[in-house]
Amino acid sequence: MLVLHHASSTRPAGIELQPLPRIDVLALFPEERAALLDALRSLSDAQWSNPTVCDAWTVKDIAQHLIADDLGRLSGGRDRFAAQRFDFTGDDSSTRHLLEFINRQNEAWVEATRRLSPRVIVDMLEWTGNQTQAYFESLDPNKMGLGVSWAGESESPNWFDLAREYTERWHHQAQIREGAGLPMLYESRLFAPVLDTFARALPHTFRDLDAPQGTCVVLRITGDAGGTWSILKNGGRWLLSPNAADSNAEAELDQDTAWRLFTRTISASEARKHARLTGNEALAAQVLQMVSIIA
Repeated sequence: MLVLHHASSTRPAGIELQPLPRIDVLALFPEERAALLDALRSLSDAQWSNPTVCDAWTVKDIAQHLIADDLGRLSGGRDRFAAQRFDFTGDDSSTRHLLEFINRQNEAWVEATRRLSPRVIVDMLEWTGNQTQAYFESLDPNKMGLGVSWAGESESPNWFDLAREYTERWHHQAQIREGAGLPMLYESRLFAPVLDTFARALPHTFRDLDAPQGTCVVLRITGDAGGTWSILKNGGRWLLSPNAADSNAEAELDQDTAWRLFTRTISASEARKHARLTGNEALAAQVLQMVSIIA
Protein backbone atom coordinates (compact mmCIF):
# COMPACT_ATOMS: atom_id res chain seq x y z
CA MET A 1 0.00 0.00 0.00
CA LEU A 2 1.28 3.46 -0.89
CA VAL A 3 1.11 5.81 2.09
CA LEU A 4 1.35 9.58 1.74
CA HIS A 5 2.33 11.76 4.69
CA HIS A 6 1.39 15.40 4.64
CA ALA A 7 -0.45 17.89 6.77
CA SER A 8 -3.96 16.78 7.63
CA SER A 9 -6.91 18.71 6.27
CA THR A 10 -9.03 20.75 8.63
CA ARG A 11 -12.23 19.25 7.23
CA PRO A 12 -14.31 17.56 9.90
CA ALA A 13 -14.48 13.78 10.07
CA GLY A 14 -17.54 12.23 8.44
CA ILE A 15 -18.31 15.21 6.22
CA GLU A 16 -21.63 14.76 4.40
CA LEU A 17 -21.17 14.40 0.66
CA GLN A 18 -23.75 15.11 -2.00
CA PRO A 19 -24.14 12.29 -4.57
CA LEU A 20 -23.03 12.94 -8.12
CA PRO A 21 -25.91 13.15 -10.60
CA ARG A 22 -26.92 10.16 -12.68
CA ILE A 23 -25.52 10.04 -16.21
CA ASP A 24 -28.37 9.48 -18.66
CA VAL A 25 -27.13 8.36 -22.08
CA LEU A 26 -30.14 6.40 -23.33
CA ALA A 27 -31.15 9.00 -25.91
CA LEU A 28 -27.57 9.32 -27.19
CA PHE A 29 -27.12 5.73 -28.43
CA PRO A 30 -29.10 6.20 -31.68
CA GLU A 31 -27.25 9.42 -32.52
CA GLU A 32 -23.86 7.85 -31.85
CA ARG A 33 -24.73 4.78 -33.96
CA ALA A 34 -26.07 6.91 -36.83
CA ALA A 35 -22.79 8.85 -36.84
CA LEU A 36 -20.87 5.57 -36.92
CA LEU A 37 -22.90 4.18 -39.82
CA ASP A 38 -22.48 7.40 -41.79
CA ALA A 39 -18.73 7.28 -41.17
CA LEU A 40 -18.41 3.64 -42.22
CA ARG A 41 -20.49 4.14 -45.37
CA SER A 42 -18.14 6.95 -46.41
CA LEU A 43 -15.00 4.80 -46.29
CA SER A 44 -13.00 3.69 -49.29
CA ASP A 45 -11.74 0.12 -49.54
CA ALA A 46 -8.29 1.35 -48.49
CA GLN A 47 -9.64 3.17 -45.41
CA TRP A 48 -11.30 -0.01 -44.12
CA SER A 49 -7.83 -1.59 -44.02
CA ASN A 50 -6.13 1.35 -42.28
CA PRO A 51 -4.32 0.55 -39.01
CA THR A 52 -5.60 1.95 -35.72
CA VAL A 53 -4.21 2.58 -32.25
CA CYS A 54 -6.00 -0.58 -31.08
CA ASP A 55 -3.08 -3.04 -31.16
CA ALA A 56 -3.02 -4.92 -34.47
CA TRP A 57 -6.64 -4.16 -35.38
CA THR A 58 -7.64 -2.30 -38.52
CA VAL A 59 -10.62 0.02 -38.94
CA LYS A 60 -12.61 -2.98 -40.17
CA ASP A 61 -11.57 -5.11 -37.19
CA ILE A 62 -12.88 -2.53 -34.72
CA ALA A 63 -16.18 -2.31 -36.61
CA GLN A 64 -16.43 -6.11 -36.38
CA HIS A 65 -15.71 -5.91 -32.66
CA LEU A 66 -18.61 -3.50 -32.18
CA ILE A 67 -20.98 -6.10 -33.63
CA ALA A 68 -19.73 -8.57 -31.01
CA ASP A 69 -20.33 -6.02 -28.25
CA ASP A 70 -23.93 -5.60 -29.37
CA LEU A 71 -24.60 -9.32 -29.76
CA GLY A 72 -23.06 -9.98 -26.37
CA ARG A 73 -25.40 -7.49 -24.71
CA LEU A 74 -28.40 -9.05 -26.42
CA SER A 75 -27.40 -12.65 -25.69
CA GLY A 76 -26.15 -12.20 -22.15
CA GLY A 77 -28.44 -9.39 -20.99
CA ARG A 78 -31.69 -9.61 -22.89
CA ASP A 79 -31.69 -13.39 -23.44
CA ARG A 80 -29.79 -14.48 -20.30
CA PHE A 81 -27.73 -16.94 -22.34
CA ALA A 82 -25.36 -18.64 -19.91
CA ALA A 83 -22.34 -18.82 -22.26
CA GLN A 84 -22.26 -15.02 -22.35
CA ARG A 85 -22.09 -14.60 -18.58
CA PHE A 86 -19.07 -14.09 -16.32
CA ASP A 87 -19.29 -14.08 -12.52
CA PHE A 88 -17.44 -10.91 -11.57
CA THR A 89 -16.84 -10.39 -7.84
CA GLY A 90 -15.09 -7.03 -7.96
CA ASP A 91 -11.66 -8.03 -6.60
CA ASP A 92 -8.39 -7.73 -8.53
CA SER A 93 -8.19 -11.47 -9.26
CA SER A 94 -11.67 -11.49 -10.73
CA THR A 95 -10.77 -8.43 -12.82
CA ARG A 96 -7.76 -10.27 -14.30
CA HIS A 97 -9.88 -13.31 -15.17
CA LEU A 98 -12.56 -11.09 -16.69
CA LEU A 99 -9.94 -9.40 -18.88
CA GLU A 100 -8.61 -12.78 -20.04
CA PHE A 101 -12.14 -13.97 -20.77
CA ILE A 102 -12.95 -10.87 -22.81
CA ASN A 103 -9.65 -10.88 -24.71
CA ARG A 104 -10.15 -14.50 -25.77
CA GLN A 105 -13.66 -13.75 -27.00
CA ASN A 106 -12.58 -10.58 -28.80
CA GLU A 107 -9.73 -12.19 -30.70
CA ALA A 108 -11.79 -15.24 -31.69
CA TRP A 109 -14.63 -13.06 -32.97
CA VAL A 110 -12.49 -10.64 -34.97
CA GLU A 111 -10.57 -13.50 -36.58
CA ALA A 112 -13.78 -15.32 -37.52
CA THR A 113 -15.51 -12.25 -38.98
CA ARG A 114 -12.68 -11.01 -41.18
CA ARG A 115 -14.45 -12.76 -44.05
CA LEU A 116 -17.39 -10.33 -43.75
CA SER A 117 -17.68 -7.54 -46.31
CA PRO A 118 -17.90 -3.89 -45.25
CA ARG A 119 -21.49 -3.76 -46.49
CA VAL A 120 -22.47 -6.75 -44.34
CA ILE A 121 -20.74 -5.19 -41.33
CA VAL A 122 -22.64 -1.91 -41.74
CA ASP A 123 -25.96 -3.71 -42.21
CA MET A 124 -25.32 -5.81 -39.09
CA LEU A 125 -24.40 -2.75 -37.02
CA GLU A 126 -27.61 -1.03 -38.09
CA TRP A 127 -29.65 -4.06 -37.02
CA THR A 128 -27.83 -4.64 -33.73
CA GLY A 129 -28.05 -0.93 -32.93
CA ASN A 130 -31.83 -1.05 -33.20
CA GLN A 131 -32.04 -4.27 -31.20
CA THR A 132 -29.80 -3.06 -28.36
CA GLN A 133 -31.65 0.25 -28.16
CA ALA A 134 -34.94 -1.58 -27.63
CA TYR A 135 -33.30 -3.70 -24.94
CA PHE A 136 -31.71 -0.71 -23.18
CA GLU A 137 -35.06 1.10 -23.16
CA SER A 138 -36.64 -1.90 -21.41
CA LEU A 139 -34.29 -1.65 -18.42
CA ASP A 140 -35.09 0.05 -15.13
CA PRO A 141 -32.23 2.58 -14.89
CA ASN A 142 -32.06 2.33 -11.08
CA LYS A 143 -32.15 -1.44 -10.82
CA MET A 144 -28.83 -3.15 -10.10
CA GLY A 145 -27.28 -4.91 -13.09
CA LEU A 146 -23.85 -5.63 -14.55
CA GLY A 147 -20.97 -4.30 -12.49
CA VAL A 148 -18.65 -1.65 -13.89
CA SER A 149 -15.40 -3.44 -13.07
CA TRP A 150 -13.04 -0.50 -13.64
CA ALA A 151 -14.99 1.39 -10.97
CA GLY A 152 -14.53 -1.56 -8.60
CA GLU A 153 -18.22 -2.51 -8.63
CA SER A 154 -19.48 -6.10 -8.82
CA GLU A 155 -22.97 -4.68 -9.36
CA SER A 156 -23.94 -1.29 -10.73
CA PRO A 157 -27.23 0.47 -11.40
CA ASN A 158 -28.28 0.02 -15.00
CA TRP A 159 -27.81 3.71 -15.76
CA PHE A 160 -24.10 3.41 -14.91
CA ASP A 161 -23.69 0.20 -16.89
CA LEU A 162 -25.32 1.87 -19.89
CA ALA A 163 -23.07 4.90 -19.48
CA ARG A 164 -20.10 2.52 -19.52
CA GLU A 165 -21.53 0.89 -22.66
CA TYR A 166 -21.83 4.31 -24.28
CA THR A 167 -18.16 5.07 -23.55
CA GLU A 168 -17.22 1.75 -25.15
CA ARG A 169 -19.04 2.66 -28.33
CA TRP A 170 -17.77 6.24 -28.36
CA HIS A 171 -14.10 5.45 -27.90
CA HIS A 172 -14.11 2.62 -30.47
CA GLN A 173 -15.77 4.98 -32.94
CA ALA A 174 -13.04 7.50 -32.10
CA GLN A 175 -10.41 4.88 -32.95
CA ILE A 176 -12.17 4.15 -36.25
CA ARG A 177 -12.43 7.84 -37.10
CA GLU A 178 -8.81 8.52 -36.26
CA GLY A 179 -7.62 5.50 -38.25
CA ALA A 180 -9.71 6.52 -41.25
CA GLY A 181 -8.77 10.20 -41.03
CA LEU A 182 -12.29 11.42 -40.20
CA PRO A 183 -13.33 14.21 -37.79
CA MET A 184 -13.78 13.16 -34.17
CA LEU A 185 -17.09 13.22 -32.29
CA TYR A 186 -16.11 16.04 -29.96
CA GLU A 187 -19.54 17.72 -29.80
CA SER A 188 -20.18 18.37 -26.12
CA ARG A 189 -23.54 16.56 -25.95
CA LEU A 190 -21.90 13.35 -27.25
CA PHE A 191 -18.48 13.67 -25.61
CA ALA A 192 -19.21 15.17 -22.17
CA PRO A 193 -21.04 12.05 -20.88
CA VAL A 194 -18.02 9.96 -21.89
CA LEU A 195 -15.64 12.02 -19.75
CA ASP A 196 -18.14 12.17 -16.88
CA THR A 197 -18.45 8.37 -16.92
CA PHE A 198 -14.70 7.85 -17.14
CA ALA A 199 -14.21 10.11 -14.10
CA ARG A 200 -16.26 7.74 -11.94
CA ALA A 201 -13.16 5.51 -11.84
CA LEU A 202 -11.33 8.01 -9.60
CA PRO A 203 -12.12 6.38 -6.21
CA HIS A 204 -11.07 2.94 -7.48
CA THR A 205 -7.84 4.42 -8.84
CA PHE A 206 -6.95 5.67 -5.33
CA ARG A 207 -8.15 2.57 -3.45
CA ASP A 208 -4.65 1.49 -2.32
CA LEU A 209 -3.41 4.98 -1.56
CA ASP A 210 -3.68 6.02 2.08
CA ALA A 211 -4.03 9.66 3.09
CA PRO A 212 -5.39 11.66 6.03
CA GLN A 213 -9.10 12.13 6.55
CA GLY A 214 -10.42 15.00 4.46
CA THR A 215 -7.71 14.84 1.79
CA CYS A 216 -9.13 16.11 -1.50
CA VAL A 217 -7.88 15.46 -5.04
CA VAL A 218 -9.33 17.22 -8.07
CA LEU A 219 -9.42 16.14 -11.71
CA ARG A 220 -10.00 19.02 -14.08
CA ILE A 221 -10.58 18.39 -17.80
CA THR A 222 -10.46 21.41 -20.07
CA GLY A 223 -12.38 21.83 -23.32
CA ASP A 224 -16.04 22.18 -24.25
CA ALA A 225 -16.86 18.65 -23.02
CA GLY A 226 -14.73 18.84 -19.89
CA GLY A 227 -15.53 19.43 -16.24
CA THR A 228 -14.25 19.08 -12.70
CA TRP A 229 -14.46 16.06 -10.39
CA SER A 230 -13.23 15.67 -6.81
CA ILE A 231 -12.52 12.74 -4.54
CA LEU A 232 -12.40 13.09 -0.77
CA LYS A 233 -10.93 10.71 1.81
CA ASN A 234 -13.86 10.18 4.13
CA GLY A 235 -14.42 7.47 6.71
CA GLY A 236 -11.47 5.42 5.45
CA ARG A 237 -12.64 5.51 1.83
CA TRP A 238 -12.13 7.67 -1.23
CA LEU A 239 -15.48 9.07 -2.35
CA LEU A 240 -16.52 11.17 -5.32
CA SER A 241 -17.50 14.59 -4.07
CA PRO A 242 -19.11 17.38 -6.08
CA ASN A 243 -18.98 19.73 -3.09
CA ALA A 244 -15.34 19.47 -1.96
CA ALA A 245 -13.92 22.98 -1.68
CA ASP A 246 -10.18 23.03 -0.88
CA SER A 247 -7.95 20.56 -2.72
CA ASN A 248 -4.63 19.07 -1.69
CA ALA A 249 -3.75 18.18 -5.28
CA GLU A 250 -5.07 18.82 -8.77
CA ALA A 251 -4.49 17.19 -12.14
CA GLU A 252 -5.53 19.14 -15.23
CA LEU A 253 -5.80 17.50 -18.65
CA ASP A 254 -7.21 18.65 -21.96
CA GLN A 255 -10.16 16.59 -23.18
CA ASP A 256 -8.26 14.94 -26.04
CA THR A 257 -5.49 13.75 -23.73
CA ALA A 258 -7.99 12.66 -21.08
CA TRP A 259 -9.97 10.12 -23.12
CA ARG A 260 -6.80 8.69 -24.64
CA LEU A 261 -5.24 8.27 -21.20
CA PHE A 262 -8.30 6.67 -19.60
CA THR A 263 -8.64 4.16 -22.46
CA ARG A 264 -4.91 3.36 -22.46
CA THR A 265 -4.52 4.76 -25.94
CA ILE A 266 -1.56 6.69 -24.52
CA SER A 267 0.58 5.95 -21.47
CA ALA A 268 0.65 7.85 -18.19
CA SER A 269 4.14 9.13 -19.03
CA GLU A 270 2.92 10.49 -22.36
CA ALA A 271 -0.15 12.08 -20.74
CA ARG A 272 2.05 13.75 -18.14
CA LYS A 273 3.71 15.78 -20.90
CA HIS A 274 0.34 17.43 -21.48
CA ALA A 275 -0.86 17.55 -17.88
CA ARG A 276 -0.65 20.28 -15.24
CA LEU A 277 -0.13 18.86 -11.74
CA THR A 278 -0.41 21.16 -8.73
CA GLY A 279 -0.30 20.71 -4.97
CA ASN A 280 0.88 17.33 -3.68
CA GLU A 281 2.50 15.94 -6.80
CA ALA A 282 2.31 12.28 -5.77
CA LEU A 283 -1.42 12.61 -5.21
CA ALA A 284 -1.97 14.48 -8.46
CA ALA A 285 0.12 11.98 -10.45
CA GLN A 286 -2.06 9.11 -9.22
CA VAL A 287 -4.86 10.49 -11.39
CA LEU A 288 -2.73 9.60 -14.42
CA GLN A 289 -2.98 5.92 -13.42
CA MET A 290 -6.76 5.93 -13.98
CA VAL A 291 -8.09 3.36 -16.44
CA SER A 292 -11.77 3.51 -17.42
CA ILE A 293 -11.94 0.42 -19.60
CA ILE A 294 -11.42 -3.28 -18.87
CA ALA A 295 -7.68 -3.47 -19.52
